[in-house]
Amino acid sequence: MIWIFWSESQARKSPEIYIETMKIYKVTSGILIESAGKFYLEHLNWDEFINDDNLFAKATNLIDTKTPIENGEELIKNELLPPIQSQEIWASGVTYFNSKLARQEESKDAGGGDFYARVYVADRPELFFKSTAHRAVGSGGKVRIRKDSTWDVPEPELTLFITSNGKIVGYTIGNDMSSRSIEGENPLYLPQAKTYDGSASIGPCLYVSESPLPKETEIELLIRRNGETVFSGKTEIGQIKRDLNELVTWLFRETSFPNGCFLMTGTGIVPTTDFTLKNADEILITIKPIGTLVNFVE
Repeated sequence: MIWIFWSESQARKSPEIYIETMKIYKVTSGILIESAGKFYLEHLNWDEFINDDNLFAKATNLIDTKTPIENGEELIKNELLPPIQSQEIWASGVTYFNSKLARQEESKDAGGGDFYARVYVADRPELFFKSTAHRAVGSGGKVRIRKDSTWDVPEPELTLFITSNGKIVGYTIGNDMSSRSIEGENPLYLPQAKTYDGSASIGPCLYVSESPLPKETEIELLIRRNGETVFSGKTEIGQIKRDLNELVTWLFRETSFPNGCFLMTGTGIVPTTDFTLKNADEILITIKPIGTLVNFVE
């Protein structure tokens, strides 16, 4: 079954038909599916449910047999969890031109700038392990800056959910917290700059649809401090140099993911060199079809 829908404002402008998309939330009560403005709650194992090459059809068939619930928004507000259980989070580096320039600038004194220029044009992409589920937080959660770091930024990233068979079936928003001072000191310090408790956030949901996200899809970053905006920026996912399926193919070479995995696809929004995160900063990353990932710094 395929639902057809349009918003009231869209209907006034055009009779164009839109194929339904869905948002799948992990909440304390179970799995919450949002579809066409209605919510459906199912008590299933998260790993088994999302690790399905036909996730869109599976979710569609499920809600076709269910009665909507009335308190879906309340569950999201009070019970929202990161959309992850046994999956690993991996990340891609230097996939945007802006990222290449930033990495070269921060590591030039250490002699590492050439590494980033090379990987940007190389056949093999930069891929690295980012986080396990217990080190990651969801929307509304607290991300951390390392106490031994002096220059820290969030990296807003489109994040793929990939099944154990290597198929992209959903999207979420990722915050790849990074220590630029540690990575800039020596590229070999990348694991310490990128992987530590509270270094990753994903959410607020898993967005699934029949079609890939269009290249014009925007990623927006807003950072607030004491209620005031101290940084903002945006980019489009079409600025990613590499094909998303190409990144997946490289990730799955010689590495298996029994429950699927998440892959952050790199950042094209890089704060200026004089900016660093501070305690209690609020980070908002928006990808409109998916929603907004909100984090607070500690």
